[in-house]
Amino acid sequence: MNTSWLFQMAWRDSRRSRQRLLLFMSAIVLGIAALVAINSFGDNLARSIDDQARELLGADLTLSWSRPLSPKTRQLVKTIGRDRAFETSFASLVSIPRTGGVRLAQVKGLEGNFPYYGTWEVQPASAIQTFRQARSRIALVDDGLLVQLNVQPGDSVKVGNLSFLIVGRVNKTPGQAAIAATVAPTVFIPNQFLSTTGLLQRGSRVAYKYYYQFIPGTDVEKYIKARSSQLDKDGINYDTVAGRKKQTGRSFADLTKYLSLVAFVALLLGCVGVASSVQLYVKEKVTSVAILRTLGASGRQAFLIYLLQTALMGLIGATVGALIGSAVQLILPRMFGDFLPVAVVTDISVPAILGGIGTGLLISVLFSLLPLLAIRNVSPLRTLRTSYEDDLSNRDPWRWLVYLLIIGFIVGFAYLQTRNFPLAVGFTGGLALAFSILTALGLGLIWLVRRFFPASWSYVWRQSLANLYRPNNQTLILVTSIGLGAFLIATLYLTQGLLLGRVELSGSGKQPNMVLFDIQNEQIAGVRSLVSAQKLPILQEVPVVTMRLNDINGKTGEAVPKDTTARIPKWAFTREYRVTYRDSLISSEKIISGKAPYQANGAIYVSIEKDFSERMHLKLGDTLNFNVQGAPIQTIAGGTREVDWNRVQTNFLVVFPKGVLEQAPQFHVVMTRVPNNQASAVLQRALVSRFPNVSAIDLGLILKTVDEILGQISFVIQFMALFSILTGLLVLASSVVISKYQRLRESVLLRTLGASRQQILRITALEYGLLGLLAALSGILLSVFGTWALAQFVFEVPYRPDFVPLAVVAIVVTSLTVLIGVFNSREVLVRPPLDVLRAES
Repeated sequence: MNTSWLFQMAWRDSRRSRQRLLLFMSAIVLGIAALVAINSFGDNLARSIDDQARELLGADLTLSWSRPLSPKTRQLVKTIGRDRAFETSFASLVSIPRTGGVRLAQVKGLEGNFPYYGTWEVQPASAIQTFRQARSRIALVDDGLLVQLNVQPGDSVKVGNLSFLIVGRVNKTPGQAAIAATVAPTVFIPNQFLSTTGLLQRGSRVAYKYYYQFIPGTDVEKYIKARSSQLDKDGINYDTVAGRKKQTGRSFADLTKYLSLVAFVALLLGCVGVASSVQLYVKEKVTSVAILRTLGASGRQAFLIYLLQTALMGLIGATVGALIGSAVQLILPRMFGDFLPVAVVTDISVPAILGGIGTGLLISVLFSLLPLLAIRNVSPLRTLRTSYEDDLSNRDPWRWLVYLLIIGFIVGFAYLQTRNFPLAVGFTGGLALAFSILTALGLGLIWLVRRFFPASWSYVWRQSLANLYRPNNQTLILVTSIGLGAFLIATLYLTQGLLLGRVELSGSGKQPNMVLFDIQNEQIAGVRSLVSAQKLPILQEVPVVTMRLNDINGKTGEAVPKDTTARIPKWAFTREYRVTYRDSLISSEKIISGKAPYQANGAIYVSIEKDFSERMHLKLGDTLNFNVQGAPIQTIAGGTREVDWNRVQTNFLVVFPKGVLEQAPQFHVVMTRVPNNQASAVLQRALVSRFPNVSAIDLGLILKTVDEILGQISFVIQFMALFSILTGLLVLASSVVISKYQRLRESVLLRTLGASRQQILRITALEYGLLGLLAALSGILLSVFGTWALAQFVFEVPYRPDFVPLAVVAIVVTSLTVLIGVFNSREVLVRPPLDVLRAES
């Protein structure tokens, strides 16, 4: 076979069709652009995390714990490293005396030269040194808290019994994403003043952390591994530069993989357009192929000529998309800035570009193969006959091979992104299901219009509806491509509503929306009186006892790793348990097996949450030995409970019976309901004044914060979904332009028979209006059912879809479809029929 001749023929034959080829191949440009942008961003993010690993941690090593240490371990943590900084942290209400504002914040007492690496972004910069050398009560406060409470440096913040002068605004802490400061804003104070705030009381939930700097060249991983057994025994968690780098890299690798799959959907949408456009292109080229066959070319040669054309256009489209994607990735760090703990340095990623070009070329060829295979069957006799349907519709066994290659490619690509084969298969199956449903809806429309054609309707309506099933109709391609884009956008809005709905449950009916915690035994009566004085209900009052687990069925944490038959996870002995005591269940619980907590014959029978019991591989009758502040308590698993964690209740993994823990060190939680923000502020100010160690969580404020976070996440996802919508519109435009050459003769014939321009305009507008509306409604219907499944089986919340954004999606998609369809048909409206026919000939 003469390869040179094939290229020459492909080049010559494309002369009259290059505009059409470029148009339908442009459908993959945006998909490749999205893919290259995300992969380039992922490569640059991974490189930035690797380069800034020390800045993520702020030190060479950190040790953290929340329970008293043994004397030996206490001495060890004070001698590690060349230099060290110490941090004490806990949650507490803080107030602003000047404005009266109150906010739950993280209070951190610092001493030492934290951070050792990275930049602590504080305004003014001199405030850092002032804070480190502090001999007076000064504070550094997160920008988010200052903005929320309308505070400026120079004001004071009250923490417990003491007031601190705010000397600086903290914009970012090493290793902390900006969004984290919005959720839990921090107040930094010198550690030496912490004990006099009155907040460190018996039972308070306090965390401690050391930041260490080592001599350069020290193998920190080896150093800490040699002491890990002693640290694990005392419940100390440690974090190294290598560990933080691995953890952070894994987290954001998952993000880029997910976004790559979203970009891949846009690419597949473009490929649907490619397949449809090539199908129409092949129908146009049947006469040319028949002539080639008459002159001696084989079916295989004709097939290769047009395959070369589409491959070349695919290469051009993929290259352009890769260049656009490289430019788009420059703005992604700004979009993700609030979620990233590092500053991403953007650079050209050669692997991402080459991968994008290769993916675009491969996928465009794969999807072009389906219609191109029919070229091999075109008979030379087609030069004498006008019918060519038999040649193009005969079954071809090679089509099944192409189908398998396409499915294999999609599964393989998804696996490369997720490294999870079941997830890759699930993604492919979900995609196939969405395409199948949309295709079925398109075919259903064609069947309905044919079956129930309204013969009595007006001329314009009859012509518009007939166009939905005539040869070269675009019903199937537009319903599939535009419908899938509408599905993505609609699902985004509905899922966001589901997430907010889970939180908004706390704001409905008579459920609690204010949680007061860290209430000591001697304070509970006073807090109860204060809440009642505000005419607020006490909906729940619960004691909480902190403890750890010594052994299960006699097996300790040290023995479990050595016992190959033990199925108990190691974390069961290192975590801290917060339990309560009562003899009955609450409304968010129901018994699965056994009984509620009880005592019998001197034995203590506890109730365990069902999922937790399964993860611990526990069964009824197993013994659990708990350690409560040094005092052992032997218990027996007496029952399992199913807990509705979505309810605003104080839910627990382990519940003791009454008569066991009443004398143990404990704190109390009180839940109430405030009618508005003003009542919430009054209650919190009263708490800060009378009980400064008691903290309050305003679920209304939490809802607002969650809404803001979801809004930012929503914007990022919408940006990625925009690629799918734009790709769908490109597919629409290319399909309309390609089929325009088939429809011109029909429209010219209508003009010749006396149809006016206004009638043809209305026919065109109605056709594309129906297509756009059906595509939008198909995608929206699919998203409604999909989101219902999420609500029912994943989030387990009532499903109340918001139809306002869905109506907006339907209107916008329909309007754009009509505009593009009418715009591409303008040639028939503005030129005389004879001119159009001459131009076509």
